[in-house]
Amino acid sequence: MRYEKADNLLQLALEMQAARSGLSLKDIEEKFGVGRRTAMRMRDAVLRNFPQCEEVETDERIKRWRIPSGTLDRLINFTADELAALEGAIRLFDRDNREDEAASLSDLSGKLRALLKPDVARKVEPDLEALLEAEGLAMRPGPRPRIKVLVVEDLREAIKACRKVRIHYRNRRTRKVNERLVHPYGFLHGHRNYLVGWHENPKANTIALFSLPNIESVEILSDTFVRDPGFDLAAFAARSFGLFQEEPYDVVWRFAPEAAEDAADFVFHPSQSLERQDDGGLIVRFKAGSDLEMAWHLYTWGDKVEVLEPPRLAEMVHGQRAAWPALP
Repeated sequence: MRYEKADNLLQLALEMQAARSGLSLKDIEEKFGVGRRTAMRMRDAVLRNFPQCEEVETDERIKRWRIPSGTLDRLINFTADELAALEGAIRLFDRDNREDEAASLSDLSGKLRALLKPDVARKVEPDLEALLEAEGLAMRPGPRPRIKVLVVEDLREAIKACRKVRIHYRNRRTRKVNERLVHPYGFLHGHRNYLVGWHENPKANTIALFSLPNIESVEILSDTFVRDPGFDLAAFAARSFGLFQEEPYDVVWRFAPEAAEDAADFVFHPSQSLERQDDGGLIVRFKAGSDLEMAWHLYTWGDKVEVLEPPRLAEMVHGQRAAWPALP
């Protein structure tokens, strides 16, 4: 058996132990990027080598298998690459002023290192130091909004408990602070960081965004709420080019030949499609809202991009197309 196949089988066994509800054949296909027949062979190999593996009883028609917790604990180790990736995530959170998440990951990193056997730790540490030295982390240009750590901690607690919160929210235009009754759903992070929640108010009663730097304080209430089962945060975020929420519309940009290769390296939106042109140019199509955030981004491409659709975005951008000496 080739080494990569053995690695895959061991990884599958570990995944079966980690998945409390077990893994189905479809899960194996998706996790390892294989077809149905290969997934069946991998499952059978795990069943042969780990007789503790059991079929999970569920209400579904789909069969699932798992390995009891603790069976493979002695086989679990952490590589320098995995620990370096975790440390990199900590540094990214620190850079973006997301101290709460950075502290949580730092605690996790310490716990994982504590689990390493002394002889393994001695082998991993030099590689880990070398990897961290080799990973440069550029500061994000421009200002970064400050976030109150205690505000985020309280909001996370309310999200986990499905508790309503009363926030004291500062209006960006008037600077006045008003109370808002909110059902907190989650967060969106970008050029600004937002709380996503249901704004309970006779004049609102809708999903709204609340800028985290503008939340002065949070009061967790005893009242609970039922999360809207039809709300999906990822789908909500995908409606927009950035963070601002508008009704999605068809967007078409054309990049000049000299900018086409650079533009092709960007994912402007998850729904995008790319069309190479005979003259070397590139057409980018996607569907999203937030023309203001698109205009901000397109400004960085200067005269190397043309907005074909929608007309209102073209009007916003075309008069601001500078001839920059470099591309983003």
